[in-house]
Amino acid sequence: MVCLGNICRSPLAEGILKKKVEENQLDWEVGSAGTGAWHVGELPDNRSIRTARQHGIDITDQRARQFTAKDFKDYDLILAMDSTNYRNILQLDLASEYKDKVKMILNYLEPQKNESVPDPYWNDNGFEKVYQMLEAACTALVEQESDTLSS
Repeated sequence: MVCLGNICRSPLAEGILKKKVEENQLDWEVGSAGTGAWHVGELPDNRSIRTARQHGIDITDQRARQFTAKDFKDYDLILAMDSTNYRNILQLDLASEYKDKVKMILNYLEPQKNESVPDPYWNDNGFEKVYQMLEAACTALVEQESDTLSS
């Protein structure tokens, strides 16, 4: 799960997917990162923490980190929250070796639309909407990838 600073959208997505992985007894490792380094080492945004908690998910064990080229080898699937994140991730794939691993997360709901999860950082009221979008996308992800990624 990758967004810009790894404090709003991607921590929510990580928390949601970890819960679904546990519920479905999948053997997946889930993580998140940001394309920027502004918040490395910080907790998720308090509004993300609060929104996750309202849905029974604790994300306070997460710390922001920056996405690196090593993540291409460590993860089978890299999900971008928006088109800018998508492009920034692919810029680190210098040989275009891993481009098939990188996807827009909302394409699990509406394939090929390449819609973005809005960044709620500047809108206190946007966190619940983002949560709902990510919850739906993660549900679809588990349904569509559980056989592929568990193999």
